[in-house]
Amino acid sequence: MIVTFYGVRGSTPAPGIPFARTGGHTSCVALARREGSAPPLVLDAGTGLRVLGAALEGAAFEGTILLGHLHWDHTQGLPFFVGGDREGSRVTVLAPAQADEPDLATVLARMLAPPFFPVTPHELRGNWEFRGIEPGAFGAEGFDVVAREIPHKGGRTFGYRIGDSSSTIAYLSDHMPQAGGDGPAGLGEYHESAVALASGVDLLIHDAQYTATELPSRGPYGHAAAEYAVGLAEHAGARRVALFHHDPGRTDDEVDAIAASLSSRSVEILVAREGLTLRI
Repeated sequence: MIVTFYGVRGSTPAPGIPFARTGGHTSCVALARREGSAPPLVLDAGTGLRVLGAALEGAAFEGTILLGHLHWDHTQGLPFFVGGDREGSRVTVLAPAQADEPDLATVLARMLAPPFFPVTPHELRGNWEFRGIEPGAFGAEGFDVVAREIPHKGGRTFGYRIGDSSSTIAYLSDHMPQAGGDGPAGLGEYHESAVALASGVDLLIHDAQYTATELPSRGPYGHAAAEYAVGLAEHAGARRVALFHHDPGRTDDEVDAIAASLSSRSVEILVAREGLTLRI
C-alpha cells in the first residue's frame, strides 16, 4: 500500500513560511495499491484534495473519497478537485449517514450552494455519487474497509481501518477520546472503537492537534493530544503512528518539538507532512 499525505493541517488552512515544512492544507490522504499507480481511495477532502488533483497531471480521477465527517476542513476541497470535476471522472463520496437527511448530496449542498458557494454538488462535471454509510465492513476500490463511530464534537464522525493483502492502516483524523472519560493517562479513554481500529496496524494516522498541557483548555473543541495518539498506538500494538491534523497555529518547529519530546516511547513516531509518501 502506498500512502501519500496531501493535507495534514486541522480546522483551517495555514499558509505561510512558518508552516511550509509541515504543510498548510487540510486533511487529505491518498492510498494506492502499488507504486506508480493512481490512487483510487482518498481519505477526506480537505484543501489538500486540490494538490492531489494537480498531482494527477490532467488525468480524470476514478475512485472513492471516504469522509470521516462533514466539517469544512474535510470537505472544502471537493469543488476544487480538478481530477474529479472533469468529463470522464468517476467519483464516489462516502460519509457518515446523517439522521436528519438521508441524501448526502443534499447535506453537502448546505455548504456547496449559493449564497455560500457558486457550485452545487450536482453541478460538478463527471460521474459523481454521494452516499451516506453506517458503521461496518465493506470493500472500496480493492481495499477492505472497516468504519467505526468515534467521538468528536459537532457531528457524526467515523474512524476507518483500511487494509489490503499486505498491510493495514487506521485513520482517526478527528477524535475526542476524553468524551468517554479521562482514561489511564488523563488524556482520554482507549475506548473499544479506537482500539479495534488501531489494533496491530502497520500505521496509525491520528489526530494530534493538541498537547497534554493544552488539552484541559482546548480539549472541548473536540480533538486529541499528541500524547494520546502515541499512547493509543502503544496500547493497540500499532507499528507506527503518524501525528496528524496539526493545529493551524502550530509552526513547523513546534510540530517537530512535539514529536521529539515523544521520541523515547516504544512505538515509531513520525510527523505527517504534506507530500510525504510511505510504502507500507
